[in-house]
Amino acid sequence: MASKQIDECGSTDAEMKWYFDKKTKQIVFGDVSAIEPESEEMKGPDSLLYEVKKRLDVGPPPVQLLDTLDIDGIVNFIKDGKCKNIITMSGAGISTSAGIPDFRSPVTGLYDNLEKYDLPYPEAMFDLEYFQKNPEPFFSLAKELWPGIFKPTPCHYFIKMLHSKGLLLRHYTQNIDTLENQAGLDPEKLVEAHGSFLTAHCLVCKKEYSKGFMEDKVLAGEIPMCDIQECTGIIKPDIVFFGDTLPKRFADCVEEDFGKCDLLVIMGTSLVVQPFASLSYRVPANTPRFYINLEKTGTEGGDMFSFIFFGGGFKFDDKNNYRDVFWQGTCNDGCFTLAEKLGWKDELTMIVQKEHAKIDKEMSLLKSKTKNVRVRKGKGTEKRSGNLGKTAVHTNSRPTIPKSSEKQGNIPILDT
Repeated sequence: MASKQIDECGSTDAEMKWYFDKKTKQIVFGDVSAIEPESEEMKGPDSLLYEVKKRLDVGPPPVQLLDTLDIDGIVNFIKDGKCKNIITMSGAGISTSAGIPDFRSPVTGLYDNLEKYDLPYPEAMFDLEYFQKNPEPFFSLAKELWPGIFKPTPCHYFIKMLHSKGLLLRHYTQNIDTLENQAGLDPEKLVEAHGSFLTAHCLVCKKEYSKGFMEDKVLAGEIPMCDIQECTGIIKPDIVFFGDTLPKRFADCVEEDFGKCDLLVIMGTSLVVQPFASLSYRVPANTPRFYINLEKTGTEGGDMFSFIFFGGGFKFDDKNNYRDVFWQGTCNDGCFTLAEKLGWKDELTMIVQKEHAKIDKEMSLLKSKTKNVRVRKGKGTEKRSGNLGKTAVHTNSRPTIPKSSEKQGNIPILDT
């Protein structure tokens, strides 16, 4: 058999029974005689080629653990006690029913609605360099989307239910809306890959500020500035802008968790933003993957190395699929359907109703708090009417980004 280049074949061992064909993005069963390394650097024991071979020499191909490759198969898998370390992953889709827009949806998405602000490019709203030059646009948007003025969705409470039933290993989210915290999820079970509004730091002296401090400033229409004498730094919420690094906790937990995962549940994300999207590849080869979303994405197999190291893209419609299940619909409907089949629907409904009633009372207090505030503008101040409170408070309707002729800044708020 002719030797194959490393990007086409997954083994250098003639006794191996399968390899990965990059062209078809499939496992190919059959003997493989050799791979020709493309350079001398790829031949040694520390090389990527060596690591690929080592990863392939791990035993037989994976097996199907689900009774059926549909939502009933997932339900039976949970009911039969076959999973105790569920990892959930989420994107903007679990929060849109709360009134928070996602990024990329036509017309309603955040990027489409930023065009009126005459940004140099839509992502500038979330660019660190642009924010340092012009923070006003970001804080104007932050006032509209401020955490605490939206209600967690049934998805958030479903994730908390998984924890209360002893099934949740960890929840990973791209969102910065802090709705998991508001829903009462144990912070130890939460990884906010793109940070959150719970804390903030001065960009110059690095002094830490609380969410309460930032809330008073942002809802009053002010640009939060460091209160240390002679420091002129802007205070930035601890959320990941383009140009920032991801939190250390993200990398630490990924390394600790994904090898233990026995069921992966992914909701409301298009899986295009890296490195978050690659997490779906990192679970063990036998681990079922359940994807709830409006559209079927993440099916590309990627290159050979994503397959070797992480298992490759979803295989929903592939004849060799043995673990991937797709449920098409909204995240709320998906969670309620799953809860109903598990016998948890009444419990979930009761929790949502009870918690939303509590939040309604809190929102009334917040609305009163934002009336008749004094807003800093330049070096002077001006008094705003009670209408400011009205524009800052939302329940379950989609927020309207206020019209403005000013340019705006940037941040990955809810990336999908």
